[in-house]
Amino acid sequence: MLRPNPKKLIPAALTIMLLFLATAAWHRDRISYWLLHVTGEEQPLPQMRGLWQLASNVTRPMPDTADDLPTAFAGVNPFGINVFLEQEVEPAKRERVLHMVSQAGFHWIRQEFPWEDIEIHGKGDFEDRRHEPYRSAWEKYDHIVELAEQYDLEIVARLSNPPAWSRAAGNENGTGAPPDDFDDYGDFVAAVVGRYRGRIRYYQMWNEPNIHPEWGNLPIDPEGYVDLLKIGYTRAKAADPDCVVISGALAQTIELGDCIGGYNCNLNDFLFLQRMYDAGAKDYFDVLAVNDYGMWSGPYDRRMRPRVINFSRPIYIRDIMVKNGDGDKPIWFTEMNWNALPQDHPAYPDYGRATDEQLARYVVEGYQRAQEEWPWVGVIFYWFFKRPHDLEKDQAWYYFRMVEPDFTVLPVYDAIKDYTR
Repeated sequence: MLRPNPKKLIPAALTIMLLFLATAAWHRDRISYWLLHVTGEEQPLPQMRGLWQLASNVTRPMPDTADDLPTAFAGVNPFGINVFLEQEVEPAKRERVLHMVSQAGFHWIRQEFPWEDIEIHGKGDFEDRRHEPYRSAWEKYDHIVELAEQYDLEIVARLSNPPAWSRAAGNENGTGAPPDDFDDYGDFVAAVVGRYRGRIRYYQMWNEPNIHPEWGNLPIDPEGYVDLLKIGYTRAKAADPDCVVISGALAQTIELGDCIGGYNCNLNDFLFLQRMYDAGAKDYFDVLAVNDYGMWSGPYDRRMRPRVINFSRPIYIRDIMVKNGDGDKPIWFTEMNWNALPQDHPAYPDYGRATDEQLARYVVEGYQRAQEEWPWVGVIFYWFFKRPHDLEKDQAWYYFRMVEPDFTVLPVYDAIKDYTR
């Protein structure tokens, strides 16, 4: 019987190992690129961990996204961006913002029409008497609409932030707390939609109702939000039957609604959405909105883990919609981005951390992935263009910006401009 000669086996094994290592080194860049595009991780060790976690996808049922189902408002121009034009004091700066937005290739702007800034002093009172001379509270928003038309941009008008007079407790429970009488909100919606009928078609009812402080310092209330949504939808459609109603964007969170001293009353977006459906929300929105932040990994992180927040999370949201017979509606990402927080900046809250160069690459790849893989996704709104000042530089969220307050552009601006072309 022939036996292997150890003296010959060892050199052979070493040769095979060296060949393997040489091949791996030769293809290292290619392998790293592949790992990045399945795990969303940049470094070897996180990539290996991500690959192991990715393998666990096969141990659980994957979401049903019904990709072949015809979906309204999905086959649209996907390029949108959030702006804060109402906070730009100088009209010339509003125009400069929209000029640059248009030049970058964006088609949509998401602009808040804050209730507290339009019906300021009391119900039915649309005069701004906070400074002299007094003026119509509509004046600034009329200008924003005119500028959007000038640059051929479509507006998604976010209707939120009730005035203090709409609550007996004023701002005691937070400026984001809902009004005491939801019909007051309905009247405000009707006033805005009626004024801009034929000029603005898309309206979003509230923002992030599943987290603090967007629902004030109150327990999160999906059923209460649905009551508000129904009134907003009904009044908007009565004022303009052709308008499109977008639900308040769901924030990504895994918390279960436990309040700490009246704060941090956040509720998991999956649970919140299912309770919305249970409360009858299906007939009261045309587009479902979510916010999709990449957080700690890139856009091609394909790990499907319900308690992990990554760019793939909307796949679960789509599954809930399909299971509730709502698969013919699209999902729009009304906020999407990664955080370019400087390395020496204390991160609180922690949104993850990307370099300016990584952010520029991730955002483009985020658009690419959604367009190539998710036919049920419509518009994706970058969060955000710029702030009117730099007084918030001590806050982590400031570093989602695309352009500095003085209009200095960051790498992501040029990356998007090149991609949209």
